[in-house]
Amino acid sequence: MELKNSWLSYTAEQKEELEKINAQYRVFLDNGKTERECAAFAAEAAAKAGYKNLDEVIEKKQALKAGDKVYCVYMGKTVALFNIGSDAIENGLNILGAHIDSPRMDVKQNPLYESDELAYLDTHYYGGIKKYQWVTLPLAIHGVIVKTDGTVVNVTIGEDESDPVFCVTDLLIHLAAEQMEKKGAKVVEGENLDVLFGSMPLEGEEKDAVKKGILRLLKEKYDIEERDFESAELEVVPAGKSREAGLDRSMILAYGQDDRVCAYTSLQAFLDTETVKRTSVCLLVDKEEIGSVGATGMQSHFFENALAEVMNAMGEYSELALRRCLANSKMLSSDVSAGFDPLYASQFDKKNAAFFGKGIVFNKYTGARGKSGSNDANAEYFAKVRSIMEGSNVAYQTAELGKVDAGGGGTIAYIMSLYGMNVVDCGMAVLSMHAPWEVTSKSDVYEGYKAYKAFILD
Repeated sequence: MELKNSWLSYTAEQKEELEKINAQYRVFLDNGKTERECAAFAAEAAAKAGYKNLDEVIEKKQALKAGDKVYCVYMGKTVALFNIGSDAIENGLNILGAHIDSPRMDVKQNPLYESDELAYLDTHYYGGIKKYQWVTLPLAIHGVIVKTDGTVVNVTIGEDESDPVFCVTDLLIHLAAEQMEKKGAKVVEGENLDVLFGSMPLEGEEKDAVKKGILRLLKEKYDIEERDFESAELEVVPAGKSREAGLDRSMILAYGQDDRVCAYTSLQAFLDTETVKRTSVCLLVDKEEIGSVGATGMQSHFFENALAEVMNAMGEYSELALRRCLANSKMLSSDVSAGFDPLYASQFDKKNAAFFGKGIVFNKYTGARGKSGSNDANAEYFAKVRSIMEGSNVAYQTAELGKVDAGGGGTIAYIMSLYGMNVVDCGMAVLSMHAPWEVTSKSDVYEGYKAYKAFILD
């Protein structure tokens, strides 16, 4: 059962391809720090690859057939791509699914305030984070502000070298004796994750002069008023680009690799595949980090609705045909795995842990406390997936998320399995998962790309 490190098996050509895939992946990371940015990136890439916009197909009442490729974007945050195969669609789909939202801090709807001549933005953290990790870092703000007349103002501050950045302050060590006695979950309270936003008072103002100075700048640059924050979606994320990590440049350090490492490799493998026998789908979804809820989360019916539209344009829609298609489908539900960290070895079952350099990770089950909330894939299906990987010389490993009762987690797999389809979890190993900066292995990114390509061609 000893698995060989993938780096030792690559030819010069494979290493060149590996570096190319990882360079493209870093471009995706640097341009996709929010789910909206990732969705826009995917839609643009799909259009360049010859995919038609499904909305236009529906509007023009165009027919779809084998060989056609379409995509749709839902509410700007979720994307579905379809590559129509030669087999009857009722026989099922090959589905790649991943999520494009990541842990972060969201700006509240009434966020701007001044205290002791310092201006702040009030935030509410999104997803599971260690709150103390988000202080004293350079932060950027990405998102949209929508005015009552429908005007959409796109905001990105903190990524260009000429931009200002932001931060959440922390208590100096000299005065932190009481703070240092607290448990990790309480060292920094959620309500104290407020972003330092300015300190220069506006001349001629006596009350809230710093806040008024900020509001004037916002009016000048974005033509927005304070109440426009009420209809805004602004996300606070680490500022700065992804970087190669390690003296040997074998790893990537970046924000949001959970789960954009699976999203990108799924998308690129999908776009690099010309024709398929079974109709294939790539799903990039929102809201996984908070339970896949809402209109853009996997629990929504957006995918089912989009599939119905595709089948209708093919002249093959009926409620029964749709149900058969979903039940006959098979899926890789892609989300990252906890990479084995020797510095925290006590929290892992080393025999069932994911390691850097050993390839894509398959999790037959996830969940916590006795597999609660898990999909738990059928052995027959997992054997089929193993056969696909081995037939395409894809390096893969199996793992669990830490020791039994040490914690746990879930993905979108259990939601898709409700249709009766075969689903198994897989993804790349990550160190420092859910931290502002996460680490992946370039070789695992490459093996993930190969795995997704092999799966949709099966």
